[in-house]
Amino acid sequence: MTDSAPQSPYQAPIPPTHTHEARESVRPARSRWPGKECWIIWLFCAAGVVGGHWMFDGFDRALPNVITLVMAFIATVSFLVWFSWRSAASASLRLAVPLTVIAVIVVMTGVLRIEETSGTLIPAFRFRWQPRRDESLPPVDVAVSTGIDLKTTTTDDFPRFHGPAGVPTLPEPATPLAGDWSANPPRLVWKRPIGAGWSAFAAVNGYAVTMEQRGPDELVTCYDIQTGEPVWSHAEQTRHETVLGGIGPRGTPTIHRGKVYAAGAHGLLRCLDGATGKLLWKYDIFAATQNSPERDIAGVAWGRSPSPLIVDDTVVVPLGGPPGGPFVTLAAFALDSGELKWKAGERQVSYASPVLAELAGQRQIVSMNESSVTGHDPATGRVLWELDWPGNSNSNATTSQPTVIASRQLLLTKGYGVGAALFEFSDSLTNQPALGRGIQELWRSNRVLRTKFTSVSVYDGHAYGLNDGILECVSLIDGKSCWKKRGFEHGQSLIVGNRLLVLGEFGEAAWIEATPEAYRERGRIQALEGKTWAAVCLYGQKLLVRNSQEAACWNLEPATPR
Repeated sequence: MTDSAPQSPYQAPIPPTHTHEARESVRPARSRWPGKECWIIWLFCAAGVVGGHWMFDGFDRALPNVITLVMAFIATVSFLVWFSWRSAASASLRLAVPLTVIAVIVVMTGVLRIEETSGTLIPAFRFRWQPRRDESLPPVDVAVSTGIDLKTTTTDDFPRFHGPAGVPTLPEPATPLAGDWSANPPRLVWKRPIGAGWSAFAAVNGYAVTMEQRGPDELVTCYDIQTGEPVWSHAEQTRHETVLGGIGPRGTPTIHRGKVYAAGAHGLLRCLDGATGKLLWKYDIFAATQNSPERDIAGVAWGRSPSPLIVDDTVVVPLGGPPGGPFVTLAAFALDSGELKWKAGERQVSYASPVLAELAGQRQIVSMNESSVTGHDPATGRVLWELDWPGNSNSNATTSQPTVIASRQLLLTKGYGVGAALFEFSDSLTNQPALGRGIQELWRSNRVLRTKFTSVSVYDGHAYGLNDGILECVSLIDGKSCWKKRGFEHGQSLIVGNRLLVLGEFGEAAWIEATPEAYRERGRIQALEGKTWAAVCLYGQKLLVRNSQEAACWNLEPATPR
């Protein structure tokens, strides 16, 4: 006998296991509308877009566009996941929609390419089977020309990047210009297709020289300013191309004593006869620094951009070096032979060009480097002083030229949220002074003159420039903004007398009074079509402009009195 309770003779039936219903019970409930998880993700994405524009608009307006693209991708993926797994749509539709989206993306990726991007990273697309614009251009058709004279100089000459003094500020021209474009608009002299690149024109004695890319060839080309016809061209088989930076050479040639000095995007320095375009000598910077185009792009991502600087009997260019170094800041070559005269400094290159100036009573070369600015003895290249200036030539690059003011002050500007700073030099530059030792910082602001692709013009105690694409006037006394004007994006500017010439990123040129009182525009024209990053050239009354597709000459002369 046991203590256990007797078993009941009745056993309750065991319910059958319904396998199909069990599987259904673990599947998510379907609904006609997205659940709270989706709404949380979408609200997060919307907040990211709004926050990105609010936080980074004053840093670099390209970043909000990148953030918007990323948030749009996340929101789209979350919708497709919900639609495929949780929506109440039919099984066939839940399969068809995401497959269709994926197919569209694959097809678009297969048939389209990003042809270029704007300064704020807005892409422009083109069919993959369409050739690059420069590849569809014919070779330069040079007519037989004689009497091409680049040795004779005139008061109209604009012989190098930013003009005679190497700064984008010209005095009142000897030949008068129209004061009001609204009443007296510029007249188009000629317009023609041109090879790719961001080199500007340099002009002497009726001829203009620039660099351009046509297919596999990097060219230095000379044009007749009156007709726009090419008179000579010199080609080297090398090609620079990146999605963000574009195609072709960046540096502007320098014309000096009848010769043309040009530095290409892949480090080839050329000296050409200005009458014929014949090569006199060349120097391969990459070969001299154990570098190569493939290696260099990792450190100098958007191509070498220097415009050669003539100093006495030498031509000076940044040398830099391969990623990781060793680096050489500057090198000087004999004008006639290309013989290396000196090299000095240990800094990687930026996208600016060296300038010759007098600072604190001493004649010197000022060089904007990847992450510093240095002063050099013109005779030997010896470093006189150095200041830190943030930058990386493969990300937040330095492009803007240094500006010397009244022989004692140095204005530095830069995009990517850095802004501007004004320094004053008070002591002799013989013992490599730095900040706090002979160099005083007068003011600094990360809100003004964020010149991403351009430089500033200085007139009557004020600096004018494109602050992350917004035209701005800033007082040099305290760094305060006087006025701002949107609409120009990442273009270029040049002061001529008391007028400011601005060439916007999309080819529109405006004529503006250079005054701190208010923005006062005196007319504008559509000078070019397409993205325009190249600097302007003013030869007398002729405005020479170009981009990666076309070049044009506009006459700015005033109306003839009746």
